[in-house]
Amino acid sequence: MTTPRRTIPRPLILPAVLAVALLVLPVVGLLLEAPWSSLIERLTSEAVLDAMRVSLVVSASAAALCLALGLPLAWVLANSERRGIRVLRAFVLLPMVLPPVVGGTALLFALGRRGFFGEWLDWGVGITLPFTTAGAIVAATFVALPFFVTTLESSLREQGTNLDEAAAAVGSSPWATFVHVTLPTQRGAIAAGLALSWARALGEFGATITFAGSLGGRTRTLPLETFLALESDPESAVAISVLLLAVSLTVLIALRGKWFAR
Repeated sequence: MTTPRRTIPRPLILPAVLAVALLVLPVVGLLLEAPWSSLIERLTSEAVLDAMRVSLVVSASAAALCLALGLPLAWVLANSERRGIRVLRAFVLLPMVLPPVVGGTALLFALGRRGFFGEWLDWGVGITLPFTTAGAIVAATFVALPFFVTTLESSLREQGTNLDEAAAAVGSSPWATFVHVTLPTQRGAIAAGLALSWARALGEFGATITFAGSLGGRTRTLPLETFLALESDPESAVAISVLLLAVSLTVLIALRGKWFAR
C-alpha cells in the first residue's frame, strides 16, 4: 500500500528554499574556490600529511573509546528506569550543545595538571593529558561520545525487550543475552554510531585547541591545520576543507538508511 504524500502548504516553500540556500551556498562557494589543479599537491605536503596522521590517530582512538565506553552507557540509558536517568542523559547530550571551547576549558580545569582530577593523574600516576596526543584523543572523545550513545540508545529502545525476555525464558544469563542477542541485532546501529562519532572526532577543533593545543606532529589535526593555513596559505586551507567536506558527506550518505531513516 502506497503511503499518500502530503501537500506542501505554499507559505512553507519560500522559507524551505531559503534554508536550503543557507546550507548549500557555503559548500558551493568552497568548491568554487578550491584549487583543483594543485589539490593533490597541497594535500600531500609535509604539514598536511603530518596533520592527517595525527587526525587519523586521534579520531580512530576516539571512536574506539566511544565503542568501549558508549556501548554499556547506551544500554543503561535504554533499559534503566531508575530516578536520575534523565539527568544522566542530559549530561550525555551536553557536549552536543556545549560550545566546544567551553568543553575544552572544562577538560582543562578537570584533567589539567592543576585540575581537581588531573593533578592526581600527574602526581599519583604520572599521566599528563594537556598538550599531548592523549589529550587530543580525550577532547575528541568528549565531543564524539554523545553521537555514538544516542544512536545506539535510540536503536535499543526501538527494538524493545521482547528478544531479551525470550532469551531469559530459556535460561540465558543477562551477559549471554547481551553478547549473543543484543550485540548481533545492533550491529547496524553500532556501525552507524561509530561512523558518526569518528566523523565528529575527525572534525573537532574547539575542545582540541583549548585542551591539547596545536603542536605539530602531536596535537595539530586537520581542522587546526586549516585554521593556521587560512592566514599564510588560504588555498591549502580550502584544499583541506574540501577533503574534510568529502569525508563528512561520504559518512552521511553511507548512513542515510541506517540512521536518518530511524
